[in-house]
Amino acid sequence: MAGTTHDSTARAILYAFLANFGIAIAKSWAAWLTGSGSMLAEAIHSYADTGNQVLLYLGLKQSQRPADDEHPLGYGKLSYFWSFIVAILLFSMGGLFSIYEGVHKLHNPEPLSQVWIAIVVLILAILLEGSSLYGALREIKKVRGDRPFKEWLKHTRNSELVVVLGEDIGAQLGLILALGFLALAQATGNPVYDAMGSICIGVILIVISAFIAWRIRSLLVGRSADPDIQAAIDAIIGEQEAIEFCFNTITLQLGPDTMLAAKIKMRSGQTIDEAVASINALERELKARVPKLKWCFIEPDVAD
Repeated sequence: MAGTTHDSTARAILYAFLANFGIAIAKSWAAWLTGSGSMLAEAIHSYADTGNQVLLYLGLKQSQRPADDEHPLGYGKLSYFWSFIVAILLFSMGGLFSIYEGVHKLHNPEPLSQVWIAIVVLILAILLEGSSLYGALREIKKVRGDRPFKEWLKHTRNSELVVVLGEDIGAQLGLILALGFLALAQATGNPVYDAMGSICIGVILIVISAFIAWRIRSLLVGRSADPDIQAAIDAIIGEQEAIEFCFNTITLQLGPDTMLAAKIKMRSGQTIDEAVASINALERELKARVPKLKWCFIEPDVAD
């Protein structure tokens, strides 16, 4: 399952990178020919998204670095750091620039030319971005299994997939808005609609970047493992005949890996050697049955 999660995330990032890079070039060409503010905003958005995919992949690879003396719990949280940087870039380079460009065009409207080129490019971009979104949803399906999508989105600790999904949805909405406002500008001959489209795109990007930053904030601070993982851990501990009671368990998600600390009460009558053997057996079973449980600290006690 761990390998599947990593591979699914990498594929989703690759789909988004290829789609955004090709779309960015096409949008730049169309923006230069037509003078459209909406198209320019969309081009900048796509270039930002392309760079974001590189950062997400960088975070994904760096999070796999082994632990060392300076970082005894590894580098898993680097994936959260780079995901948060992506949210900031989406807010600044995508959202704020689009709004700035729209406001500039409102105060200095310019007639559009060869709008049909921009419309064709936008339609093709919608198809390409749709394929990227479909690819992301397909990879998410592999990771979430039978869990409802809303529940997965609420509880997932995979920041890269959340970012890719947010970017793809934002890009698709932005493209549809750009197409609609550009068509209005062409039909009415009023370039103000094009400027309004740029502003609306910027607002959508800011909302999505704020959502992504909010979701990643708790991961940066330190969040427990997925509820399914916690439930599996509690069930395994409860199966052990040598354990009378589990006082509490604490989990911490560190990128792709999980840390567990648990305080338990052993059944009376066991020797120290028997208790130690039971705890060691429990740790081996936990790591064998729980995906990516990398650190396991079990403390025997008589009271919480």
